[in-house]
Amino acid sequence: MEANTRSTGRLPAAFLTPGSSSFMDFLSEHQPEMLPGKRQLPPVHGVIEAPHGTTIVAVTFPGGVVLAGDRRATMGNMIAQRDIEKVFPADEYSAVGIAGTAGLAVEMVKLFQLELEHFEKVEGAQLSLEGKANRLSTMIRSNLGMALQGLAVVPLFAGFDVDRGKGRIFSYDVTGGRSEEHGYAATGSGSIFARGAMKKLYSDDLNEQQATTLVIQALYDAADDDSATGGPDVARRIYPIVTVITEDGFRRLTDEESAEIARAILERRLEQPDGPRAALL
Repeated sequence: MEANTRSTGRLPAAFLTPGSSSFMDFLSEHQPEMLPGKRQLPPVHGVIEAPHGTTIVAVTFPGGVVLAGDRRATMGNMIAQRDIEKVFPADEYSAVGIAGTAGLAVEMVKLFQLELEHFEKVEGAQLSLEGKANRLSTMIRSNLGMALQGLAVVPLFAGFDVDRGKGRIFSYDVTGGRSEEHGYAATGSGSIFARGAMKKLYSDDLNEQQATTLVIQALYDAADDDSATGGPDVARRIYPIVTVITEDGFRRLTDEESAEIARAILERRLEQPDGPRAALL
């Protein structure tokens, strides 16, 4: 599929022939080895050690959805990176948060972004949010061989459904199984603790400010009990990545906005280190 650069400089016919609106289908037909799940790994014994992303959380509120992630990547019992980015825009009205093998996950997100862009260029219209969730499910399923070798990718997908006028959240398993979550969701090693925090704090009438505070609180609680989840790091000025998706599109909170919320949570925790219940005892 390489371009002919010796004579005419024209692209091969594969690039000029109308075909599927799916870029993954195009790669599968013409150069399948470029797909993450189609690559051949050398024989290995035991689990492959690679940096892993951990906790991602999402919360819906009237008018949109918030998707956030901590900044720590681990490799075994080591901190591989303290400021990794785990939340990415998929397109104007959706975003993906990655948990699992960091390198493969980032590559899958880039391919997903290209998939949505390719569809829009070929069809002249955006996929529905449901369609985007299904395309991501197919990508995760194609990575099953890698997942069985310990290189799993388990993202959280969220977006604003312009047809229904509300935010929606989709979670996945390693086989590509897709589930729509209602209200809130979490994935990654700290998800059980983050979900517990969100269960107590969530209500269906949150405003945007309350929803962003909730996700940072949930990540803080996850970091308190899960060593693979990184909490707000005031000394290094490393704070969770928080994104908001509404009818106006995708927006990422600035570091200053995330820092302000994180500091307020830390100050409250310093006043009540065992939580609000301690004041009642």
